[in-house]
Amino acid sequence: MNIILLGAPGAGKGTHSEMLVKDLGLRHISTGDLLREEVKKASPVGLEAKGYMDKGALVPDAVVMKLLAEAISGTGKSGGFLLDGFPRNESQAEMLEKELSSAGISIDRVLYLNVSEAVVIKRLTGRRICKNCAAVYHVVNMPSRKEGICDKCGGTLYQRPDDTSGTVLRRLDVYRKETEGLINYYKAKRILKEVNADLSRDDTYALIRESLGGK
Repeated sequence: MNIILLGAPGAGKGTHSEMLVKDLGLRHISTGDLLREEVKKASPVGLEAKGYMDKGALVPDAVVMKLLAEAISGTGKSGGFLLDGFPRNESQAEMLEKELSSAGISIDRVLYLNVSEAVVIKRLTGRRICKNCAAVYHVVNMPSRKEGICDKCGGTLYQRPDDTSGTVLRRLDVYRKETEGLINYYKAKRILKEVNADLSRDDTYALIRESLGGK
């Protein structure tokens, strides 16, 4: 099964990606992870991407598609994949569909984790991340045993600069403007399933599995 996961910051994409990958045996494909990996390896496409990143510019869609095409090659015909972080707009969706179609691969389901503004603010402003191992905590929902200290490695926990309430609201506004057309695009193709992501982790995941028809 090949799935695209959509959702605003704080919708729970990371959490539910991990659960789906484990339960369904999918390969988790994140464009951010792919870019960092290729830059680290200093591959041709990684060096091309690094040139843009060093200038503070967005990596062009064509370069990202090169990475995705390689990562997806063969995967969609076997165990399937979960695509996270791409596409971000309708133009990218069309590009992705063309690339997949040429490889004989199709997207089975697009999951849209719909979350309210109030819930996003509550989740993100309470998020804390370990400086050492990047483990994620929440001051209310999933606090560390000792305040400010990571349970796993003893590292210091911190709040990301973009997890303050004002920045979160701006990120949400950008997300909505960027993805409105994308959501309508997949609705028209009848493969989009909207899930209420305001609920608890387990309740939201139950809805996700239900939307996949128990697959």
